[in-house]
Amino acid sequence: MTVERYLRLIAGVVVLVSLLLGSYYHPYWFFLTGFVALNLIQSAFTNWCPMMTILRKLGARDQQEPIARRV
Repeated sequence: MTVERYLRLIAGVVVLVSLLLGSYYHPYWFFLTGFVALNLIQSAFTNWCPMMTILRKLGARDQQEPIARRV
């Protein structure tokens, strides 16, 4: 998987978990949902977010590598 796909997966999981926590434990968890949303909006304009840097350091690829040509 690429950095972009990991990023979408992690953001979706964090949003779902924070919605569940906000519904069942304390409404302050909804601030985490807002933080994720603001971070996604910011990354749409700058093409950078902290999680992308972390994923790259963990070895995630930026793009799909091209398939080798058969000669």
